[in-house]
Amino acid sequence: MDEKTEELRDIFMDVTDESTVTESQAETHGSLSSETAIDERLEDVVGRMRDRYDFGTTLSDEDLVTVVRRFYADDSDAEIARELGDASLGKTVARARIDLHLVRDADEDAPFDMDALRDLLDADASTAECADELDVSESTVRRYRSVVETQQERRTVNDRFRNEFETILQDGDLSERLTEGVEQDGLDDATEGMETNVSF
Repeated sequence: MDEKTEELRDIFMDVTDESTVTESQAETHGSLSSETAIDERLEDVVGRMRDRYDFGTTLSDEDLVTVVRRFYADDSDAEIARELGDASLGKTVARARIDLHLVRDADEDAPFDMDALRDLLDADASTAECADELDVSESTVRRYRSVVETQQERRTVNDRFRNEFETILQDGDLSERLTEGVEQDGLDDATEGMETNVSF
């Protein structure tokens, strides 16, 4: 009877060994994409876009990664600005977002017909001429002109950069779910092992 009790105790200690569980978890985390790796991949895409296009933003590449992440988390420009530590950066975030091809439906809600602006731009009309024709300020023309130009850039590259952002973030979500699943499976196996050995 004493031998059986000692054997059960040894089995229990083996199954619940904390150092083994910790090592296993560390290996799991190390084998899957970390948040840092995701940020580095996003920053690489941002850097390539900055090299290719004429970015007007004053935000750093690191800040732009935050813009990308928060855009896909459905944060507003004001919320993203607060995430960057300055609530007054709402317009800066909006311009940066457009630079990154991250256009919202609301960005095309202009106080005039956007097709009319496209026609004017196709005819090489100046900002002043567009403003006069559309009866709006030049700053308003510049705002919506950037949206039109960004949409054209997106079509030219088949929305490649947005697709890259989405793929990277989806990979990160998948890795996180896999990590959680593996860890839960490990806990379930340990629990089953304890129940089986104790019943034995």
